[in-house]
Amino acid sequence: MAVRTILLALLVTLCASLDAKETRTEHTFQLADGETPPSHTFDDMTLLIGSWRGTAFGNTFEASWAPPSAGSMVGTFKLMDGNTVVFYELLVLKPDAEGRFGMRVKHFTDEFVAWEEKGDFVQFRFVDAASDALHFSGISFYRRGPDMMDTYIVMRSGEKIREEKLIYRRVMD
Repeated sequence: MAVRTILLALLVTLCASLDAKETRTEHTFQLADGETPPSHTFDDMTLLIGSWRGTAFGNTFEASWAPPSAGSMVGTFKLMDGNTVVFYELLVLKPDAEGRFGMRVKHFTDEFVAWEEKGDFVQFRFVDAASDALHFSGISFYRRGPDMMDTYIVMRSGEKIREEKLIYRRVMD
C-alpha cells in the first residue's frame, strides 16, 4: 500500500512538472505563469560545451562554451556577415541560490560597445532539460548528433514573435 501511495505521489509530481512547461513557439517553451524553474545541475548543460560554427539570420557564426568551473559556464557568440562582425555576445550560465539555472546574455557591437545598459542583460529562465535538449524561456537547444545541434530562439518585433533557427556544427580541433 505504501509503495502505491509513493508511486501515485511521484506520478502527480511528474504531471505537475510537465504542465509547468508551456509551448511558446513550435520548438521553444516557457514556464507557466507563477511557476519557478526546476533545479538541475551542470551535468544537464553539457551538450553546449565545445566550439561550434554555423548559420543564423542568413549569416555565419562562431560560438563556444567552456566546461563548468567556479560555479558557472561561460559562452561566446560572434555573428558575421562575410568578414564583418555583426555583433558579439557574452553568455553566462549559472544557478541561483536555490539551484535554478538561468542564462544571462550581454550583446556588443562590432566595436565592443554594449547594447544593454551597464548593469542590464537579457535573461533566459531555465525551463527543462532532457538527454538531447536544453530549454530556456524563449531559446531551446537540440542535439542532432555528437557534432550537430540546432537552436531555436524567439525573436520579438513589437507584439509579433517569430522563431529563428541556428544550425550548429562542432568544430573539430
